[in-house]
Amino acid sequence: MAVNRVPYLKRCRSLGIEPAYLGIDKKSTRELKRSGRKISEYGQQLREKQKAKFIYGVLEKPFRNYYKKADRMKGMTGENLMAMLELRLDNVLFRLGFARTRREARQIVDHKHVLVNGKCVNIPSYQVKAGDKIEIKEKKQSSPRYKAENGILAATAGRAVPEWLEADAEHLSGIVKEVPTRDAIDVPVNEMLIVELYSK
Repeated sequence: MAVNRVPYLKRCRSLGIEPAYLGIDKKSTRELKRSGRKISEYGQQLREKQKAKFIYGVLEKPFRNYYKKADRMKGMTGENLMAMLELRLDNVLFRLGFARTRREARQIVDHKHVLVNGKCVNIPSYQVKAGDKIEIKEKKQSSPRYKAENGILAATAGRAVPEWLEADAEHLSGIVKEVPTRDAIDVPVNEMLIVELYSK
């Protein structure tokens, strides 16, 4: 699998993203020095796509497939795209506060710690649906990874859970109450520019 090894904070600076959107509790003291050159329309569209791919940790081919599916669905293509990215299993784990970052959430899913409606799922891109119950396996819940003072739950205690999810931190479980609307997704991406880019 392709891996981008550019440091996270450096990529955040170049794309103009706050590290908090990735679950990273750090801030870079460096400032990005750009020339006064204006970014072209295509450059702006490309940048928005790169931001979305970086935040959700999705590579180009799967991202394009998400766009194609979103385009075939009813409603606004851009809003459909953002909802599909939010409903990835790794993102839902991150949103519930059971992982510090989406990258850590992918690892938790890969290691078969997660049940969806009582069945083990180890595919980070798995699309959850409204009404689905997501939980950490009972035999994994006592792991220091989750329960220790420096564990995940302690690190994510102050993070707000979106209103389209219901989290039970004590039992490490959560329910997807509904498909998120664009207003409920706090990601700083202009999805209309992504649609313009792909519709050329």
